[in-house]
Amino acid sequence: MKKIFDDEQFFTGYQELRRKEQNSNDLIIDPALYSLLPDLTDKTVLDLGCGDGKHCVYFLDCGAKSVVGIDISEKMLQIAQTQNANDAIRYIKMSMTDIAELQETFDLIYSNMAFHYIEDFTAFAKTLFDVLNPSGFLLFAQEHPVITATIDGKGYFNRSPSGKKLSYVFSDYGVPGKRVTRWFVDGVEKYHRRISDILNALIIAGFVIERIEEPLPEKWVIEKYPAYADERIKPTFLIVKAHKG
Repeated sequence: MKKIFDDEQFFTGYQELRRKEQNSNDLIIDPALYSLLPDLTDKTVLDLGCGDGKHCVYFLDCGAKSVVGIDISEKMLQIAQTQNANDAIRYIKMSMTDIAELQETFDLIYSNMAFHYIEDFTAFAKTLFDVLNPSGFLLFAQEHPVITATIDGKGYFNRSPSGKKLSYVFSDYGVPGKRVTRWFVDGVEKYHRRISDILNALIIAGFVIERIEEPLPEKWVIEKYPAYADERIKPTFLIVKAHKG
């Protein structure tokens, strides 16, 4: 995985986005993920792609005993260690694919918008399974395959003569593999796989799928930020909750 979050231009753009009141993490993704959290009382949590550590602190507030936050970005971990430090949280610079090296197991593995950067998800799913305690949970959000599908990363909306968005056009859904697109900077790499590829990889690894969500903004969000009505036309995010069978 490339350390795109350590690119200065990318990092600055991402931080500006997250500081805005109107951002999808705060308005759509986080509420949906938090609603699916299992009971964390006295549990151990592994946060993959922990970023600034905000979620790690939240898990402690939910009763977790300890949290390990993994991220490959030095810049994000610096923020985490400065703004969201806690004796019960360990922040570690590490690729998600190397978590077996921790030689630990956890009650919950959590990830918010990071798994679409994983190249070999089938192998990764087996690693996730091995790092979970018996009856442990996996909960993650990633970009929806509708969004990752198009080779050039440029799906688009069909519009009426008046300019109203009517439908969303994407392509190459059935062609898995690397996608290179622009997000703040050119050359951002992610990996596309079908929903069936994602779920089957988890099932083969031994997981029991509990819940699939394609979260939509609540009514008040659309009323306050009308642009979020686009989410009713096409899904942007996919959430999966599973447990160790």
